[in-house]
Amino acid sequence: MRGLVVKNTGSWYVVRADDGAMVNCKIKGNFRLKGLRCTNPVAVGDVVEAEVKADGTAMIRAIEPRRNYIIRRASNLSREYQIIASNLDQAVLVVTLVQPVTNTTFIDRFLATAMAYRVPVLLVINKVDLLEDKSDQELLNAVSYLYRSIGYEVQSTSTVTGEGIDGLRLSLAGKTSLFSGNSGVGKSSLINCLIPGAGLRVGDVSQAHHTGMHTTTFSEMLDLPGGGCIIDTPGVKGFGTIDFDRAEVAHYFPEIFEVGKNCRFGNCTHTHEPGCAVLDAVAESRISQSRYASYLSIIDDDPSDKYRKPY
Repeated sequence: MRGLVVKNTGSWYVVRADDGAMVNCKIKGNFRLKGLRCTNPVAVGDVVEAEVKADGTAMIRAIEPRRNYIIRRASNLSREYQIIASNLDQAVLVVTLVQPVTNTTFIDRFLATAMAYRVPVLLVINKVDLLEDKSDQELLNAVSYLYRSIGYEVQSTSTVTGEGIDGLRLSLAGKTSLFSGNSGVGKSSLINCLIPGAGLRVGDVSQAHHTGMHTTTFSEMLDLPGGGCIIDTPGVKGFGTIDFDRAEVAHYFPEIFEVGKNCRFGNCTHTHEPGCAVLDAVAESRISQSRYASYLSIIDDDPSDKYRKPY
């Protein structure tokens, strides 16, 4: 049986067979060996071959080559990674500027990882109805301008007023889109607007810590009306990079890579070298301080560190 993995509960994988049937599957033990450093060798979005048993369940025995995928470091496991989803047309990173505040380092780490794994990103700034005063609007404009100037598409949305929902729907039409972001940024509310009847549970933001609380507990593919699908994933508190070559990190920051072509030394790390065009650009505000700080956070990652940093 050939089919598409549409749900991962941690114990079972739900596969939609080519004939439309939904089949509960497990994986053979040898997948554990092949994906030794991976917590989930099979991901939502994978096309698989499965062997159906008499009781109607099945064992996944092979995965077709992935067009792309996106990963992050697994929680508290420095030597393992988690495949978030595979075979994507785009990733939709949902962020908020209030209730909760999404850390720009988190945003930049996600963007860099997506670029490294050849996944285009649409940045969605949600809950803009909560941006009430002038300073809030100035922050929205500044964040939107920053990422658009780098080359990313940025949209603003509100599930309360409906702002931006139609535009987002157009951007998703006919595509396989991963939805990701911190807990509490409103991914489930957005999906409920985009897919009538989805009925995803919506959580509250912790008043004590101003952070979101998990409502989605597993990854699942949801079909969009009119074509395309969304892969809904649990909210994450941090985004740990893995297997980045320190010398290549600048490649995943487009503005740093472009300016870095003018550095005196070809192997410039953009941290201390004389004649570094990137350091000059940061000092002159042609490269943002926040983006440069995110770049430094990645090249300073210690792969032997036992715990993932909180960003």
